[in-house]
Amino acid sequence: MRIRIVDAFTDRPFAGNPAGVLLLDAFPDDDRLQKIALEVNHAETAFAHPLPEGAGADWALRWFTPATEVAMCGHATLATAHVLHTTGAHEGPVRFATRSGVLIATPEADGSVTLDFPTAPLTPVDVPDGVAVALGAEPRAVVDTGPSVGDLLVELADEHTVRALTPDHRALAACSTRGVIVTAPAEDPALGHDYVSRCFFPNLGIDEDPVTGSAHTALAPFWSARLGRPVLTGLQASPRSGHVRTELRGDRTLLGGRAVTVIDGELLA
Repeated sequence: MRIRIVDAFTDRPFAGNPAGVLLLDAFPDDDRLQKIALEVNHAETAFAHPLPEGAGADWALRWFTPATEVAMCGHATLATAHVLHTTGAHEGPVRFATRSGVLIATPEADGSVTLDFPTAPLTPVDVPDGVAVALGAEPRAVVDTGPSVGDLLVELADEHTVRALTPDHRALAACSTRGVIVTAPAEDPALGHDYVSRCFFPNLGIDEDPVTGSAHTALAPFWSARLGRPVLTGLQASPRSGHVRTELRGDRTLLGGRAVTVIDGELLA
């Protein structure tokens, strides 16, 4: 069984968010998928297999963290599309059948991939008890990102505050269904990004995710409303870091980025 490790939302190895990618003939049982994802031990491992004509999509796609299956994952979708396009397994836009509906990944002339994902519905909420203490910073605003994402999105004072956070991950686990996104405007947009973010998902066994595509389906409408522009670039300021190009199109959000295959090997077990 061939397995690839792909760094997503970056144009260089050892940056962005690594994902395992396995192209299969069919899905094995869930227990085996979960064991493989635990062995890979990246934020997500993607499993895909081709679908017959008339299925409404080209490939079936599932994503597993080391601890559980998830309903949506941007970086592992980008990684899977990258593998399909660079190996010739699929040409042109690819339609993935997923738990979040049909998601389309389109290769661009510059080598990047654009993902078409549902926009997260944002609902302002009061600051939940314990969030400020768990983060070690005072929120300026908090929004709920709805069931499709399942995070709290927390705006902080500035980029420096976001970068300097050392949160209590155990305490954060009680604050939302999936995790907590923290964000702030860019200190210097001339550096190539309009806003920064970090994402913490202790409930999924991921204390900090390096670059989170699905979170940007909430970050895009949040910052587009504040900055008055539908097309923005976000920097996820994790230690590995990565850029996500976002374009808000109503109930859909386009996420753009590059990917690099860093390992191509064989799963023997």
